[in-house]
Amino acid sequence: MSGVRLKLGMVGGGEGAFIGAVHRMAAAIDGDWQLVAGAFSTDPGRNTRSGDALGLDPARVYASIDALIAGERALPEGERIDAVAIVTPNFLHAPMAIAALEAGFHVLCEKPMAMSVAEAEAIAAAVEASGREFALAFTYCGYPLIEEARARVANGDLGKVRLVQVEYLQGWLSQPVDTDGNKQAEWRTDPARAGIGGCLGDIGTHAFQLAEHVSGLRTDAVCAELTTHVPGRRLDDDVSALLRFDGGPRGTLKVTQVAAGEENGLRLRIHGERGGLEWAQMEPNTLTMRWLDRPIEVLRAGGPGLQPATASMFRTPGGHPEGYIEAFATIYRAFAATIRGSQVWFPGVDDGLRTMRFVEAVVANAGSDVKWSPIDTV
Repeated sequence: MSGVRLKLGMVGGGEGAFIGAVHRMAAAIDGDWQLVAGAFSTDPGRNTRSGDALGLDPARVYASIDALIAGERALPEGERIDAVAIVTPNFLHAPMAIAALEAGFHVLCEKPMAMSVAEAEAIAAAVEASGREFALAFTYCGYPLIEEARARVANGDLGKVRLVQVEYLQGWLSQPVDTDGNKQAEWRTDPARAGIGGCLGDIGTHAFQLAEHVSGLRTDAVCAELTTHVPGRRLDDDVSALLRFDGGPRGTLKVTQVAAGEENGLRLRIHGERGGLEWAQMEPNTLTMRWLDRPIEVLRAGGPGLQPATASMFRTPGGHPEGYIEAFATIYRAFAATIRGSQVWFPGVDDGLRTMRFVEAVVANAGSDVKWSPIDTV
């Protein structure tokens, strides 16, 4: 299948939706994917307009995911979609992913994986039974310098890891915009559509996944506090957690969407016996290495001194910054390569299960008087 674009169908992400356009741009960058079908909105007019704007065959703009699955399966194998991108609110992830997997389609799903651990486990079972691939849009692990950081830790450059600090600071929910017609805020603060975690599920899962991915550690237990600062809001908008990792390392996680004036402040620091590293999403083309016995080392995207695997991830020469869309595209590229048989890593089932167990452990701990709550790995 190398050299032939894979065919993509999209559910959600129609007219007026931010994340749908991001997925489409990311999927298109490397030429691996062609969007050929979709069910973009439950509103018929918006759905039709979305398909028209994207230049799709009207016959392949479907009213629902069920119609999309039935319509695509009716096509010859070489014409139907290869995968479904699910870019809907959280409550639809599990039923849609399971339906697509059972129909024989690969799935790339927005995070968090599901509304609960039970739903995530049901998706995992469907992945195993179907033999299809399942990817999650944990975009930030697609940055090349995140791969460099992960490799430096795995190679032992820092020595034994002792400390992991991750923070993700946003300010866009500092006011009650969820009651003023902001649709993105409305569903993210609605337990029926978002799940048991507000800020926790929306960006806390990103922070947690990144911390475990780069450090190579697995969190054993959490000590956490959930806070809702905006009166009347039904889910948390501020999270603080201590992390206890297997083998003794310790960590902190701070995520909030009410840090007024903050934009998208995702930052990761890891320290070992011999040194530490620091990376920030708003300056993603720089990785800072700090050492006990020599000067600070500043690594730049596309510059010298990078691991071969990192160097191979760049699409442009040094000094031509790559950003969020390119990081997202890296996941789509790896997903395509794996479907074609190359087995390239991308965030998937394990990341989804880990983050959902983290969400449930934080909620349980914050609602009790117990100091530490385990992250169930059964």
